Amino acid sequence: MDASPLSPLEARVLGVLIEKQRSVPDTYPMSLNTLVAGCNQKTSRSPIMSASEAEVLEGLDALKHRSLVVETSGGRVMRYAHNAERALGLPSQSVALLATLALRGPQTAAELRSNSDRLHRFADVSAVEGFLHELAERSSPLVAELPRSPGTRETRWIQLLSEPPARAGADTAHSADAAERNTDMEAIASQLDALREEVERLKVAVAALQTARSRD
Repeated sequence: MDASPLSPLEARVLGVLIEKQRSVPDTYPMSLNTLVAGCNQKTSRSPIMSASEAEVLEGLDALKHRSLVVETSGGRVMRYAHNAERALGLPSQSVALLATLALRGPQTAAELRSNSDRLHRFADVSAVEGFLHELAERSSPLVAELPRSPGTRETRWIQLLSEPPARAGADTAHSADAAERNTDMEAIASQLDALREEVERLKVAVAALQTARSRD
C-alpha cells in the first residue's frame, strides 16, 4: 500500500466511514450524499470542513487506490465502506482511536476514551494508552505523543495517517482564537516533520545493520 500521508480530506472521509459504521449501521455502507454530510458535520469535527461532492469523490478514489475503501453497488446509488482494519493490519480498537483522532484532532487518552465510546468502549484510560503505544511503536508509526503543553497535566496524541490540516481563516470576531489554533497546528506540523525524519534515520540505520550482518 502507498505509504505517503493521506490528505486531510482523505483522512476525514475514512474517519467518517469508520464512525458511521459503528454509530449508525443502518445507513452503512454510505452513499455519497451522506458521506459528504458526515465530512461537513459541524459537531464532533476539528477542523470544520466544507467539502464538495467532487472533492469527496476524489478522496474516495485515492482511498480505493490504497485499498482503504471499497465500493459496493446496490439499489439506485453507489455506496462506500472502509477496509481500514485489513488494509492497515489493525484491530478494531486501534481503528476506532485513529478515526477519532482523524475526526477531532489531537486529544489526550482520557478524551479519546470518551470521544470514541460509540466506536469502541474501552474499559479504562490505561487500555486506550496501551493501544496508542502499540500504534506509536510500529515500524511506520500511526500516532505520536506530543510534548506536554505548559500548564497541562496530560499529553495529547496526534494521528500520523494524514498531513496536518491547513487552518482556514476565521471571522474577525474570532481572530484571536484562530491565531492561537494556527500556532498550535504549526507546532504540530513541525513536530510531525521531525518524527518522520527520525523514522527515516532509523530505517537507514536498520538497513545498514542488516547489510553488515549479511556480510559477516
